Amino acid sequence: MIKIGDTLPAVTLMEYSEVEGGGCSLGPNPVDVAAASAGKTIALFALPGAFTPTCSAKHVPGYVENHAALKAAGVDEIWCVSVNDAFVMGAWARDQKTAGKVRMLGDGDAAFAKATGLTLDLTGKGMGLRSARYSMLVKNGKVTTLNVEGPGKFEVSDAGTMLAQAKA
Repeated sequence: MIKIGDTLPAVTLMEYSEVEGGGCSLGPNPVDVAAASAGKTIALFALPGAFTPTCSAKHVPGYVENHAALKAAGVDEIWCVSVNDAFVMGAWARDQKTAGKVRMLGDGDAAFAKATGLTLDLTGKGMGLRSARYSMLVKNGKVTTLNVEGPGKFEVSDAGTMLAQAKA
């Protein structure tokens, strides 16, 4: 399992772009994790799935609401990573009104989840291999804090915990 001091996995996530610009075309665009995290402080949180109850009602909204406070605490970007494709993440971004606040990144084949060692097997529940629920503060591609939730819990990966860690 990834730990404090480790470098983020060198994988590619996918992000859906609704507006062409900045070298990005409409639709899914690759996000090289190493390049995208270089020289930045990132509040990264991961969760089991888009449009799922806790993720939609609490996890994402908390980061959207705390966007300005996290920026003021020195966070350059907020990333939400889920084992979903970029199209689903784009639709969820619209639903959650994350534009300009949270980057919704699809880990469609669970490469990031597997590389971090933070997977959750929900095969028996019809969801297959997913990401565990966690958050981490990342500085220049290295993990500085890591908050992994216990099964079925939502206590330490929330935006309030991340904000306190970013301010520390």
